[in-house]
Amino acid sequence: MSQFNNVTLVKAANVYFDGKVSSRTVQFNDGSHKTLGLMLPGEYEFGTQAKELMEIMSGELQIMLPESHTWQSIVGPQSFEARESPDNCFYFQFSRHAWCYLI
Repeated sequence: MSQFNNVTLVKAANVYFDGKVSSRTVQFNDGSHKTLGLMLPGEYEFGTQAKELMEIMSGELQIMLPESHTWQSIVGPQSFEARESPDNCFYFQFSRHAWCYLI
């Protein structure tokens, strides 16, 4: 999907890692929402308590998901699923800017 139509964008940003990761909430008319984010190059550890689908729109990154002990390459446009885990963590290494959204 290259654009979202008939949505509300929440102006307040969610800012993480000293501003290197930020996101905005996109609300749809049916009550559902997505998070649209920008991640600058760096290494990040994120947690999740529920399954999330991440769609990387552009950029390159390496991820290590909780059920894995190896790095996986992702080049946008591509998606991956992060499932909840005992430590609720997954890891990212970005080599270029990445645009993504969570479903």
